[in-house]
Amino acid sequence: MRALRVEGSHQSLQFSRLSWQRLTICLLVEAVALGALSQPATFSTLGMVPGIILTVGIGMLATQASLYLGEVCIRFPGTDHYDKVAELLGGRIAREICAVCFVLQLLLVVGSHVLTGTELLNALSDNAVCSVAFGVVSAVILYLLAIPPSFHDIAWLGYIDFASIIGAIIVTGVGVGKEARAAPGGLGGVQWRLWPRPETTFYEAMLSVTNIIFAYSFAVALPSFMGELAKPHDYKKALISLGAIEIVIYTVTGAAIYALSGDAVQSPALLGAGSLQKAAWGVAIPVVYISGSINTSVAARYAHQRAFKGTLHAVFKTSRSWIAWLLILLAMTAFAFVIAEVIPFFSALLGITSSLFVSFFSFTLPGCCWFLLRKRDGGSMLRGTNAVHLVVAVSIIVIGLFTLGAGTYAAVESIREECECASLAPVD
Repeated sequence: MRALRVEGSHQSLQFSRLSWQRLTICLLVEAVALGALSQPATFSTLGMVPGIILTVGIGMLATQASLYLGEVCIRFPGTDHYDKVAELLGGRIAREICAVCFVLQLLLVVGSHVLTGTELLNALSDNAVCSVAFGVVSAVILYLLAIPPSFHDIAWLGYIDFASIIGAIIVTGVGVGKEARAAPGGLGGVQWRLWPRPETTFYEAMLSVTNIIFAYSFAVALPSFMGELAKPHDYKKALISLGAIEIVIYTVTGAAIYALSGDAVQSPALLGAGSLQKAAWGVAIPVVYISGSINTSVAARYAHQRAFKGTLHAVFKTSRSWIAWLLILLAMTAFAFVIAEVIPFFSALLGITSSLFVSFFSFTLPGCCWFLLRKRDGGSMLRGTNAVHLVVAVSIIVIGLFTLGAGTYAAVESIREECECASLAPVD
């Protein structure tokens, strides 16, 4: 059947309702999940002072990197997904490579949320239910939450997601504080450090630094979200708001819970909440599933839009478009579930792919975007504010390359340690 063509204005009317406030919420859902409760363990490894400096500094650079990326999306019309950015920087081949990495990384993150959902349901349940069954339940929830095709419609879930993570952090902090007060010496007996422990290894330090970098890895979905903005130039308001909120959440969570737990802090920190651990898991239910589902939505929107670009099917005006959408979501969710359940070293695999992909999506390519903008505008890179941006852009690219190297090294070391522990484990 011949595809029905649709004018761009028709498509814009259907998918151009996203306000900058809702863009901020979508980005928060993409960026902030239970990983925020891993920051206290990062502070434990790095020490309070380096932890705060790195969290704030990397957050500011990540925000600036996203501003460069957003400016490219504005200045080059039609840049509605990350693969178009890659095409501007490296041609058609770069676009296709980026497309594969883009979808794969998003689905691996969905897989991690399947596992987190399984852990959550195990923590809340007193029944000896098979973990695979909980995994199926988690996958079904992730699928259902991803069904709304417009980010404008998904964004309202983001308010619930944001309240959930803030609530989980507060409950965890109260629980950790309660445990600290009950311990010998009370809060005054908690041992925390301003600087790293003398015995901290290079591998441990690199793993902690890359964990901070991964916490700011929201840029991968930015072009997709911006494609639905009602007022595209409002993207700066959203990104600056997002950066400020993320920096505050990560810094306060990392510093406060580390100060309450000391070197005994667990990752995620809610595991150390004692009697309030179940309450913390319960409050975290929305953030686990909503933050996971938006990754499915972004990947599925890309696949659906690329398959039906320029037709009525692309704007969900036909039954065929809805059937295709539901099947794409089903296939992607099933893929995420299978790889998360079948691959025994999935967490380490996610660490490697995050090092490879996040480094490019969130830092290296956005840093290169500044050079693309300067090439288009012309003029010297060494004059006025351009000189400052040159230093910033190069710093962003360096962070990306550092993450590529150090993050991959840390992930490989993690796999090696897991293999060694498995080989030393007693056999019944």
